[in-house]
Amino acid sequence: MRCIDRFGPDKTGLSDVAAELGVTRQTVYRLFAGTDALMGAVALVAADRFVDRLVSKVGGLESPAEMLVECVAFTLERLPHERYLASVVPTIRASGRSADITSHVGYELTRALFARLPVDWVALGLEEKDLQDLAEIYLRTLQSFELDPGPARTRGARRDLLQRWLGATVQLLIESRSAEKVAV
Repeated sequence: MRCIDRFGPDKTGLSDVAAELGVTRQTVYRLFAGTDALMGAVALVAADRFVDRLVSKVGGLESPAEMLVECVAFTLERLPHERYLASVVPTIRASGRSADITSHVGYELTRALFARLPVDWVALGLEEKDLQDLAEIYLRTLQSFELDPGPARTRGARRDLLQRWLGATVQLLIESRSAEKVAV
């Protein structure tokens, strides 16, 4: 991360990292197959920290639907400013790699977010399949706004849109699962 700060993501190489650490390039190569692997590791560390920030951001909210809406909105607002996420992992729009967001890594990070939120998904009646589907919808919502932000909206207007459609859908899912659980 210090090398990225100093040289930028496009000009940071394994030899820069080796020099920063005071080791040989071969030592770095033993840990990372190449620059892409190294940058991927940096992005994962940064993503883990970002998930912690998301969880902290929604700490005062009570509704899981509101939490997810805020997580999406905050991610969309912050991603362009996250040096290690936005510059190490190019944005979908810039890279043209629209499938990246629904990759295995995307799912794992989203599931880590769900696990860290102050929500007892099981008590709400959501099963593993529900959480997998919810992770996909969460990621596809991010993907859609990243590919095409749509008309200019204020922060509040974007949150209102997300609450009306994403939040309401999540709330309906929770209510239907809770009703099914009570009926059984």
